[in-house]
Amino acid sequence: MQPAISRVALPPPATGAWREGDPPGRRRWHHRAAALPLEAGGELPGVRLVFETWGHLAPDRSNAVLVLHALTGDSHAAGPAGPGHPTPGWWDALIGPGRALDTDRWFVVAPNVLGGCQGSTGPSSPRLGAAPLPGSVPGVRAVPGPGAAAGSATAPGPGGRSWGSAFPFLTQRDQVLAEAGLADELGVDRWALVVGGSMGGMRALEWAVTLPERLDALLLLACPAAASAEQIAWASAQVHAIRSDPHWRGGDYHDAGPGGGPHTGLGLARRIAHVTYRSEPELQARFGREPQGGEDPWRGGRYGVESYLDHQAAKLVRRFDAGSYVTLAEAMNTHDVGRGRGGVRAALRRVRARTLVAGIDTDRLYPPAQQTELAAGIPSADRARILASPYGHDGFLIETEQVGELVRELLGPGTG
Repeated sequence: MQPAISRVALPPPATGAWREGDPPGRRRWHHRAAALPLEAGGELPGVRLVFETWGHLAPDRSNAVLVLHALTGDSHAAGPAGPGHPTPGWWDALIGPGRALDTDRWFVVAPNVLGGCQGSTGPSSPRLGAAPLPGSVPGVRAVPGPGAAAGSATAPGPGGRSWGSAFPFLTQRDQVLAEAGLADELGVDRWALVVGGSMGGMRALEWAVTLPERLDALLLLACPAAASAEQIAWASAQVHAIRSDPHWRGGDYHDAGPGGGPHTGLGLARRIAHVTYRSEPELQARFGREPQGGEDPWRGGRYGVESYLDHQAAKLVRRFDAGSYVTLAEAMNTHDVGRGRGGVRAALRRVRARTLVAGIDTDRLYPPAQQTELAAGIPSADRARILASPYGHDGFLIETEQVGELVRELLGPGTG
């Protein structure tokens, strides 16, 4: 008789980041030749960005589309889960043959943001000049996606100890500068469209203001011209939750064994964030005051909504890095398109691209009034489009049919 198979979940690794020697999946790497100058001062050496592509770059390079992800997203915007990609593409319904971003027509590029944890340089990345990590193995050849253009398809080899607490402070403008280097390597002088939602929308806006000559069209989804006091407060609470975890170790936890990372703090941050991502009516309709299964909240059990948040937290700690969460949350707090440019109104007047701005009617994190401000300030934008969704802020990820209509409106006939 065969022994019973244990179903006890193994403790998560110290970080859910992609690490050297992990399956590369569809990832490709852009290596920046020179150190990246940082807005806050100093520079970041050895910068690399992971990216994925779909479709073929046209001979005149006029059909490139840049897709920018939100806080816990990555370069895997389309395609199934598999080795190297624990989850399916986060905008899979939008990208592919016959879809709004039709890869028979468009060359779609999705980078993992600088400071992220799925192959781009971030707190979990090896720091140049440090001692090699125990057990590091050489990188393997990545399988480039269809229509792959320039850029290394080789996973980086073994490196040194992780950046951890020594990783520098980043802003959205630093991240856009790194992405501009990727565009240069791909030979893309001008994007047919730059699109992003939430944190990705912040970067899309920075692209349009910092490098207005490099965009034909711009789609901003559920994002502001500048982070508000309330948005900074929500992010600050999440950052404090992570840093209060004893396993945070000042940010130097990446070499800890399974279960040794700041999972409690990261899980709390995810719970806080997820409440802001969804709407109160949706949570009430889905869960109400019902207990979870046979649990009794009066005797140590959970309500259904508590179980839902526990589930979201448990998923994130296995696929994300706490240090990247802190780095990216703080970068989002710096977001102010008017900083050093004479204010928001003056900055928005720099945008030259055909622009659509859209918000979600139930979004309580980035409410529609912020998208109305963007649309009013960008000369080429008309009124803000408001998408109907019960899902709150996450509607920009879920309401793909409505988002797809906006993409088609910007890219013109024959799209999708």
